[in-house]
Amino acid sequence: MASRTPVPFSEPPWLNGLPSPYYNESHRRWQKICRAFIDENLTQHAMNWEREEAVPDEVWHKFAAANFLVPSLPAPLPVQWLKKLGVHEMPGGLKVEDWDYIHTAIYTDEMNRSGLAGPPASLTTGMAFGVPPLIKFGSKALQERFLPDLLLGKKRTCIAITEPGAGSDVANIATSAAKSKDGRHYIVNGTKKWITNGIWSDYSAMAVRTGGAGPSGLSMLMVPLKDNPGVSMRRIKVAGQITSGTTFIELDDVEVPVDNLIGQEGMGMRYIMTNFNHERLTIAIGVTRQARVALSAAFEYCMKREAFGMTLMDQPVVRHRLAKAGAELESQWAWLEQFVYQMTRMGKDEADVELGGLTALAKAQAGKVLDECARCAVLLFGGNGLTRTGQGEIAERIYRDVPGARIPGGSEDVLMDLAVRQLVKNYQRKTKQLERPKGSSKI
Repeated sequence: MASRTPVPFSEPPWLNGLPSPYYNESHRRWQKICRAFIDENLTQHAMNWEREEAVPDEVWHKFAAANFLVPSLPAPLPVQWLKKLGVHEMPGGLKVEDWDYIHTAIYTDEMNRSGLAGPPASLTTGMAFGVPPLIKFGSKALQERFLPDLLLGKKRTCIAITEPGAGSDVANIATSAAKSKDGRHYIVNGTKKWITNGIWSDYSAMAVRTGGAGPSGLSMLMVPLKDNPGVSMRRIKVAGQITSGTTFIELDDVEVPVDNLIGQEGMGMRYIMTNFNHERLTIAIGVTRQARVALSAAFEYCMKREAFGMTLMDQPVVRHRLAKAGAELESQWAWLEQFVYQMTRMGKDEADVELGGLTALAKAQAGKVLDECARCAVLLFGGNGLTRTGQGEIAERIYRDVPGARIPGGSEDVLMDLAVRQLVKNYQRKTKQLERPKGSSKI
């Protein structure tokens, strides 16, 4: 069958044959491998699963068996651990040591091609955000206990930060972890809310308060969840991302071995903030693909829908609306490509300092772009865009996903403020480094 001409805005420019300095042959090969596997096992089924509000359990096992969960981790991959577990190559033959952040971005983009955030999030969120704290900061003994099963998909985890009284205000977390009298356990009490993948998770990389008020009192623990005494979990129904397993977790005198401490006591805030950079960048990439799906669906509809004796595309006002949304979409994608490329040329510590604030800004902007493109799609689909079935169903469902893009991972206003504060901090630090030492005559 002859391949179809892509609808405008339906693919990023590099996949439409336009030149790009960012992608090499391994990236292009990886994209083809991703699309074939993900289309067959996720994209073509995603709408039905979202309607049914559940992704079948076997999908997780299929992705794990094919090693299609590990790509959600930050780059570079944990090469030593993967090789220890017998994983020397990613799907398609790419050596694990040759993996870079552009491969990660391609995977994230492809996982979101259905336009629906829920089904891919049901598979990747725990691996993408719950495993990295253990890899980066966990002791060797803690890694030995948990990483083999988590990296191979034999067990599941999640990241549990948010609480009913502490969302973007991470320093205000109240869930407590006090040591038992014998000093062998932390006794954890509190609640976690809006925890993606929590309902299926065997463990959680959880933010807890081991000390006094403020950020210096926070730590992170690996907390067993499933069938653990004192832990109760229930799913929360949210507006969008219905299949992602959003969970409310209650912890009542839960005993957690002190050996489950990730890193050091009191360092939890640093670990959480570092983890946020990968989370926010990958959210931005996935959200931008959702915006692409919404806008291209509306574009295609406008070329065939007739009103007032002509197609919608023949109406100047419609073309203007599409152009406005399209400009925002492609500008956002170009910015993200630049970010991802920079990640391949910078060390982790340098990237955290130089790009951390801008990553927060990119995530916030991605949510705004999705809002523009999804709203554009709903308006151009008209009544069909309000309907949960039929031609406009994709637009209606993506529009319901918009708040889930603008709030989790740090709400929009908080992230925009964080971005500027970080830029000011970096500017002041660099300016001070240029100052001439007192008593020095050197220019």
